Amino acid sequence: MLGVPSAFLVDTEVVKGLAGTTTLLRDAGYQEDEILRWLFTPDDSLPGTPIDALRGDRGREVKRRAQAMGF
Repeated sequence: MLGVPSAFLVDTEVVKGLAGTTTLLRDAGYQEDEILRWLFTPDDSLPGTPIDALRGDRGREVKRRAQAMGF
């Protein structure tokens, strides 16, 4: 049985910016497991994890880091 991490949802909606961020990383060649690991790995420059930053309405910062990883 597959599930969705609760951190990906706010009430019943997908966290704003999550779809765009995962698309960006997929386009850069990252696999699903790598994307999940990255979203939940603490990043001192945010601070916290990328998913926490997305939940905190800091999507631009997260997308900048995701773009930088693609290069």
